Amino acid sequence: MVGLFLAFEGIDGSGKGTQAARLAETARGHGFSVESFSFPLYDDNPFSRAIGQYLNGELGSLDEVHPVLSALLYACDRYHARPELERAIAATDLVVCDRYVASNLAHQGSQLEGGERRRLLYWLLEVEYGEFALPKPDLVVLLDAHPRLARTLVAKKGARPYTTLEADILESDEAHGDASREIYLELAQRDGWCVVETAGDDGGMRDVDAIAAEIWTAVEPAL
Repeated sequence: MVGLFLAFEGIDGSGKGTQAARLAETARGHGFSVESFSFPLYDDNPFSRAIGQYLNGELGSLDEVHPVLSALLYACDRYHARPELERAIAATDLVVCDRYVASNLAHQGSQLEGGERRRLLYWLLEVEYGEFALPKPDLVVLLDAHPRLARTLVAKKGARPYTTLEADILESDEAHGDASREIYLELAQRDGWCVVETAGDDGGMRDVDAIAAEIWTAVEPAL
């Protein structure tokens, strides 16, 4: 048995955690077995602890920490999870990830431009899918949100265990959201992802149930 491996992607505040949970609930309701992962793990492994320090600004500002170094922490956190990921994919109908490798490409790549960005993205794919041999998702769902709308939703989040800040050093950088979205959309077009718009005609967030229904319509045939 090999299950469907699905990753949710999107900028901070796009609703990934909510829709990952809704998809898992819906799939179970239709009789499918489901396992879920959320990255970073924040399970007290040494890499997720360091990620928390990075996002809390303890390792320096965004300008002071080169994205190669921060990206490697996220990649190692996934490498730490690889045995559990592989077990889950082999044992269940659906494995749902809230963030995966593409998050590293978008969020760390957003700090560079042009050739430097392209080299980092290529290097990260070489590390995560090459050296670390992480399983590749069968389906990626991009929740596309305008950064301005997403920032208002980030501001409503409660306290997070990894940071003492109201917004971590990535969330508080406005240019970061714009650049990350740009990379996500480029990756989606290149790799044929399922793109779901999260904004309604009025500029606000679409109804959560409507988004979940659209996602299920795309996922169910693959199960």
